[in-house]
Amino acid sequence: MSSIGQQAAVITRLEALKSLPRPVYGQLDSPPNLKLGYRHSHPWVQLSHAVEGVLEVRTDSGRFIAPPLRAVWIPAGVTHQVFCAPDTCIRSLYIDQGVAGDAPDHCRVLQVSPLLRELIRHFSTLPETYAEEGPEGRLVQVLLDQLSCAPEVELVLPLPAEPRLQQLCRGLQAQPESQESLADWSHVLGVSERTLSRLFLRETGLTFRAWRQRLRLLSALPPLERGERVTDVALGCGYESLSAFIAAFREQFGSTPGEFFRADNGVSRHPY
Repeated sequence: MSSIGQQAAVITRLEALKSLPRPVYGQLDSPPNLKLGYRHSHPWVQLSHAVEGVLEVRTDSGRFIAPPLRAVWIPAGVTHQVFCAPDTCIRSLYIDQGVAGDAPDHCRVLQVSPLLRELIRHFSTLPETYAEEGPEGRLVQVLLDQLSCAPEVELVLPLPAEPRLQQLCRGLQAQPESQESLADWSHVLGVSERTLSRLFLRETGLTFRAWRQRLRLLSALPPLERGERVTDVALGCGYESLSAFIAAFREQFGSTPGEFFRADNGVSRHPY
């Protein structure tokens, strides 16, 4: 069966399920880069993890970005879309709410420890109807314990509900490198700069400057993960110099791009 045929079969199977065959369900037969780019939801929790590449989950309230060693936690009932490059390898788990604990009811990006990463990888090889009382069932409990203590990371771009801000944010997302100021946008939208500034903080929790910087840095993650030159990525995201980009990246993520994308063997793709 072709990759497209596999994806169609898996999608049909997921939509046909009324309940999960086990409290934690991994897709043994799913293609590695299964992604659903249309709006949909599930009656169970979904955890999407990029083994390779960068995946993005979009909801009405934000964009959630998961490079390797991160995963997106999508609560039951949340309408979302999943996007990624063709060479991204995704592993998803589906978790019954009854075993999900008291996790928050909003999407989150979680840090994936090396142990949790290997548990997710191994879980995708288990039979669909694994023995819940045997070693496989105990492994599931270890996985759930690891998820419950996984720290949340700020790889999230909050999105506004206010129509004028939505227009502004759509424009910036289409061109992250844009140098248009808030004053420029106030003329376009026919509203005062002061009003826009107040709305931005109320709707997103961030100032216009902080939101645009986060947009640019999150937009930089896919090309950086692919190994593109840091200087090219920095200029393509609207930064005037490499040093300014590195400083902003370190301020946002607590590390340089090289440290952020350090490979499993400890060797970074990037010198910075």
